Amino acid sequence: MQDELRATAVIPAYNEAATIREVAQHTLERVSDVVVVDDGSTDDTAGRVADLPLRLVRHPENRGKAASLWSGMQAALQAGSDFVITLDGDGQHNPEDIPRLVAEHHTHPRSIVIGARVMNREAAPRLRRFANRFADFWVSWAAGCRIRDSQSGFRLYPTPLLQRVRVPHDRAHSFVLESEILIEAAQLGFGCRAVPIAACYPPQARRSHFRPLADIAAIVRMVAGRLLARGMNPRGLYRVLSARD
Repeated sequence: MQDELRATAVIPAYNEAATIREVAQHTLERVSDVVVVDDGSTDDTAGRVADLPLRLVRHPENRGKAASLWSGMQAALQAGSDFVITLDGDGQHNPEDIPRLVAEHHTHPRSIVIGARVMNREAAPRLRRFANRFADFWVSWAAGCRIRDSQSGFRLYPTPLLQRVRVPHDRAHSFVLESEILIEAAQLGFGCRAVPIAACYPPQARRSHFRPLADIAAIVRMVAGRLLARGMNPRGLYRVLSARD
């Protein structure tokens, strides 16, 4: 459990019956306040966690990941949480890494902390790796700073940021919201830190809802709009190109 600060873990879930219970149970071992957002699942996702000591938010129909994250974040803000941890319900993020994100937050309280999947990254599908690297460059350019694994959903958000950020969270922005928050955070004066983690790919997990070509294209359109609005942010591009690993 966390110490003096109150944390909420948000787990968006759409048809995650095979993995959601184990993810939720392991998360509860480290965070006392857990919100599972069942995004209109057609399987037994909700039933698999109904008896656990967590808050279950249910969407009557599938609204996409952005809406699920937004619903969970609003629930966390209403509960008075100091920071929000997000992780996927398919088991690819290990809840045992949560204390490492929290430790980084204690050192950098005005930064988003990303669980960056830089360990055993070769285990990810090749197209997925290419799409992620492509998105990293564009998002980093728009944010004006180097961001590692901009597509990782395993993150810690400080509440002061979530209270101020305003980004679209409808179905059309399903996999765009997480990238846009990084850019918005930078413009609001918040930083971004990365904690290296290993990506897990449980054999029982369903196929990813992320569509590498279509979703990356949507992210690039969003980033292009942001860059055009800032005169292409040449200073940010220089920072990214000159950054060292």
